[in-house]
Amino acid sequence: MKESLKSKKIIIHGILIIGSLAMLLPFIWMIITSLKNLTESTQVPPTIIPRQFKFSNYKDVWDLLPFGRFYINTILMLIFRILGSVFFSAMAAYAFARIKFPGKNFFFMIVLIQMMIPGQLFIIPQYNIVSKLGLLNTISALVIPGIVSAFGTFLLRQFFIGIPNELEEAAILDGCNRWQIFWKIMMPLTRSGLIALGIFTALFAWKDLMWPLIVNVSIDKMPLSSGLASLQGQYSTNFPQLMAGSMIAIWPMLLLFIIFQRQFIEGIASTGSKS
Repeated sequence: MKESLKSKKIIIHGILIIGSLAMLLPFIWMIITSLKNLTESTQVPPTIIPRQFKFSNYKDVWDLLPFGRFYINTILMLIFRILGSVFFSAMAAYAFARIKFPGKNFFFMIVLIQMMIPGQLFIIPQYNIVSKLGLLNTISALVIPGIVSAFGTFLLRQFFIGIPNELEEAAILDGCNRWQIFWKIMMPLTRSGLIALGIFTALFAWKDLMWPLIVNVSIDKMPLSSGLASLQGQYSTNFPQLMAGSMIAIWPMLLLFIIFQRQFIEGIASTGSKS
């Protein structure tokens, strides 16, 4: 019996290791390619290890693009998207989870339907809204689509449902109104969910490519993702510089996940345990 369990564990761990390597392989290949020269990056069969590590690719791509401005634009977009998404999603989630009102299930169904519709379908109406507001080619145009999140509403609703009703009833007996209950009791109790939503929002915003390219034409108003797209040529691409630029762009998100990984995992695990 013990040998059978040991064999199963070995097989499971082997499958997990293979899966982990498969997910890490593109990342490792990006790092290696960023240190090659242009010839080595396009050779067939491919060169695995470059003959000479070319760290100058990082300096060349940094001098080629205004990464300082890209970082500022991206950070501003992230801050306002995270604040808006967390705040408005939390209010909507609290209403769907704890407040009884006519049509609650119908409106929540609309939220769920929105999650099933491809985001590309919203680009034209969002563009018309931004255009009529006179916000094209501005940082505000990058923020507007991410202020409200259907996914965030669904995520936080699961947390609010799992909070005991006795806490809310006790707060009402103490004279708290709805806003005080939401802000002083419910929000602190859903801290892990708020952090998880913040990380998700930051991740979605960081890799957003299509929307910034549509609403902004000036390179000084672009975030990192769309700024890197300018390295992609129509007929040829300097892949080592492109990979070096990608490495420069992704390290803040890696750092963010490393710092908040415990809260992020707790938030996802807790969401799956509530109904």
